Amino acid sequence: MYKNIVVGTDFSETADQALQQAADLAKTCGSSLHVVSAFKPVMTGNVAASSLEAMAFGGVTSLQDAQSKIADEVESRLGRISGDLSSKGLTVKTYSAAGDPADALLDVAESTKADLIVVGNRGMGGAKRLILGSVPNKISHHAPCSVLIVHTT
Repeated sequence: MYKNIVVGTDFSETADQALQQAADLAKTCGSSLHVVSAFKPVMTGNVAASSLEAMAFGGVTSLQDAQSKIADEVESRLGRISGDLSSKGLTVKTYSAAGDPADALLDVAESTKADLIVVGNRGMGGAKRLILGSVPNKISHHAPCSVLIVHTT
């Protein structure tokens, strides 16, 4: 049914629910699971251009160090997820990207020829339940494959 399933995570509880459903589907279908996490890049160019003081006191280097630490933490968390899922018999590949989460998911879906993208609905309630979050909304409109939007709480 599905050969390649792409799922996104921001390591939140709601993302864990989507990840669990994607893992269950991958196990049932014998699919490869592609786990993606994206983070907002630090805007070093804007700081350097707008603040000579920041440049003078090493602000750009500090921001680059902060981005490197964020990237390392994302890689570490993805490694733990991969190890956990692999120990359950799943074939898992992880991806981290500095940038927009929806774009990262779409890029991985295209490059892996994904059959399915799994995303959470971000657990919205009340009046907000009528509007999807920005990531699932963008994915649902631009995906090169089917999309499963997991109802999360």
